[in-house]
Amino acid sequence: MVHVLWEFKVLDENRAEFESSYKGNGVWARLFRNDPAYVKTLLVKDQERAGRYLTIDVWTDMQSYLRFKDRFAQEYARIDAECESLTDSEKLIGIFEELG
Repeated sequence: MVHVLWEFKVLDENRAEFESSYKGNGVWARLFRNDPAYVKTLLVKDQERAGRYLTIDVWTDMQSYLRFKDRFAQEYARIDAECESLTDSEKLIGIFEELG
């Protein structure tokens, strides 16, 4: 499995909408579900720093994830632009392979 980790910082007034968009049944997960290699999305909240979140998108393998990004590039860009105002900052932490 491949885990794609993003870090987000979100202002108080945007937290509810951010959580709705980025959780496991939010707009991003609905897009990802168009590909059978998508497994799930986890949204976790930092308990010590208010407004800090991580998303963890789980895919069966790296090649499937990359193919998805190519096939759905326009839709991905559209959602990214729509959600941009919800975050104060976002950073790709990395793409990690699960050891089994």
